Amino acid sequence: MQATTVLVEGESDRLAVEVLARQCGHDLHAEQVTVVPMGGATSIVRFLERYGPAGANHRLLGLCDEGESRGIARALARAGVGSGPLDELGFYVCRADLEDELIRSLGIEAVLGVIEAQGELASFRLLQRQPSQRGQPVPAQLRRFFGGRSGNKIRYAPLLVSAVPAGQAPEPLTRLVEAFACGS
Repeated sequence: MQATTVLVEGESDRLAVEVLARQCGHDLHAEQVTVVPMGGATSIVRFLERYGPAGANHRLLGLCDEGESRGIARALARAGVGSGPLDELGFYVCRADLEDELIRSLGIEAVLGVIEAQGELASFRLLQRQPSQRGQPVPAQLRRFFGGRSGNKIRYAPLLVSAVPAGQAPEPLTRLVEAFACGS
């Protein structure tokens, strides 16, 4: 069995992928799947050198934000992974970012329920009253809440994935986890 390396932008993405994989019955260790946070999409060249065709030659999969997709595609082509649509190369694109995808999948009320269960709804309501946030749509406020405080993305990513009803996870995340089995 060939090892699979899943390249994701950050630690919150790693946690989200691992939680959904477990929920879908994957044993990442047994399947030789490792999810690697790159510390940002711009670091992909280094990871492709290590895990790609010129390195360990692992099967590569990935998840990225739409704003990073062109750079990811160029890096994959230069590394010899392939060119063409990212999803055909095993890299799946979140519209804005993973938090945006999770907010849309869960719905605002369910996301607020997760925040409330963590005892932070008052903190979110305070953020909503800030002058820079008052006119923003609630999904944008939620993304700011998750991204605005150190550690919040890491804290909330697995909680949000766990709250998504079975079969309703965001498409890029679902397709990525489904791709694990395609290489076995």
